[in-house]
Amino acid sequence: MRWFVRGDIDGFFGLALDNLVQLLLIDALCRFVLGFPSELVYGTILPGAAVSLLIGNVYYARQAMLLGLAEDRDDVCALPYGINTVSLFAYVFLVMLPAKLAAEAAGMADPATFAWQAGLVACFGSGLIEFLGSFVAEKIRKATPRAALLATLSGIALGFISLGFLFRSFASPIVGLITLGVVLVTYFGRVSFKGGIPGGLVAVALGTAIAWATGMAPVGATPTQGIGLHLPIPVLGDLIDAFTGEHALTYLSIIIPMGLFNVLGSLQNIESAEAAGDAFPTKPSLAVNGVGTMVGALFGTCFPTTIYIGHPGWKGLGARAGYSVLNAAFVILVCCTGTLAYIAWAIPIDAGIAIVIWIGIIITAQAFQTTPRAHAPAAVIGLLPGVAAWGTLMAKNGLRAAGVGVPGGEPFSPALVAKFQQTSDTWIHGAFALEQGFIFTSMVLAAATVYIIERRFQLAAAWFAAASGLAAVGLIHSYAWTPGDTVVSLSPALPWAAGYGVVAVLLIAAPYLTEPSGEHELDVDADSTENAPEPDA
Repeated sequence: MRWFVRGDIDGFFGLALDNLVQLLLIDALCRFVLGFPSELVYGTILPGAAVSLLIGNVYYARQAMLLGLAEDRDDVCALPYGINTVSLFAYVFLVMLPAKLAAEAAGMADPATFAWQAGLVACFGSGLIEFLGSFVAEKIRKATPRAALLATLSGIALGFISLGFLFRSFASPIVGLITLGVVLVTYFGRVSFKGGIPGGLVAVALGTAIAWATGMAPVGATPTQGIGLHLPIPVLGDLIDAFTGEHALTYLSIIIPMGLFNVLGSLQNIESAEAAGDAFPTKPSLAVNGVGTMVGALFGTCFPTTIYIGHPGWKGLGARAGYSVLNAAFVILVCCTGTLAYIAWAIPIDAGIAIVIWIGIIITAQAFQTTPRAHAPAAVIGLLPGVAAWGTLMAKNGLRAAGVGVPGGEPFSPALVAKFQQTSDTWIHGAFALEQGFIFTSMVLAAATVYIIERRFQLAAAWFAAASGLAAVGLIHSYAWTPGDTVVSLSPALPWAAGYGVVAVLLIAAPYLTEPSGEHELDVDADSTENAPEPDA
């Protein structure tokens, strides 16, 4: 087992391109959606991300070398590691953007810092859950149906990733559609360009060339800010301020489930690596994942890292340990020198959107491909709250575009509920309620539906009882009006708590009030797989 082989070059280009797209997204979303100043993005957030990526990439490369030594093999491939795409979007649109809007509505002098601190809390909290979860990951996985975990991610992926960026692709069709075509042909057609050139690299290069030819690039003026050496500096004071403020409780309903998803997603990727022949120890692999995220937050980044999907693919390319080290060096170069500012100037995000859309499609499809066929209805139910939350965000953005909820305009208030019903028969009250804690809601509905399909009514009742408890303490469905938004209020959402409780009682009584349907029995038997537990009843 050597530190570097020829296949590491191919693996490096694939992994580095993936991470570059994430970094470009961070740059674009932070500066243009959240309104963060360049000094904060290039001087703090990106160097902090470099620290977390350095920790993980170097550790997993060394881990691969040790496994090769222990098993006397030279074909061990390090676990791929990078920025968590789903958390990136979740923390931008579900944590930092609402925090920024709330700060603006309250007349705070520096809403950008307020939003950034909310992101620090979310990132550190996610890392802490990942670290602690390394000790109980197997128990969590066994207690939660796969459809509940994957469908929840699918709702975020379908709405906040795929649909949102699909709009942008069709707004710039020359770049958007052509690059999407390249990605569809190479990724879904399972082909590569002559010479082994990665399809993603071709898509970004072609999109960039078209953008320059059509005037979409360069993006803005030639960078003057951000260029230079930016050493990572701890932001312990800001992190303490964030945790002692209101952020920790306000976004708990996002932080907890996202942390759990990161744990379970990484666990599944470790299992995927073992299936490919590289059996890495679970506990330290997950623990380092969490440590990398927490240290990144300590140095100012708002975006968690994770063990990536796709280990068998990197291994198939011939990558071993060196590609991971090369990726760490590349990230440090672009994040700590301000080079990303030039890359973002030269490569518009539109050139890489197709890859992001593909990621969202893959995450959504996984909910149906890797769960028992009989559980498909549960997967659909589980993704609905995520899509609904994205639709609610679109409704709020539409209101702000019309002058509602912005300085000098009409504030958000209960009067909006009646107006929506009168003009479009849109039950916006339900949308606002469903938006709060939708990740929990998604898990509950999907998990309960799995057990109902299997007629394990007692377990389904337990999930609805848990939802009743979450509503009773205000982690789901409870919202309060602010001048520019609706936000979680952490006050009892009693109507929803009562509704979930009644359904739980109904499920407990179901075995005594119902009898199996012959047709249903046939469907369940035909669709069951080894992943689906046998029904109780």
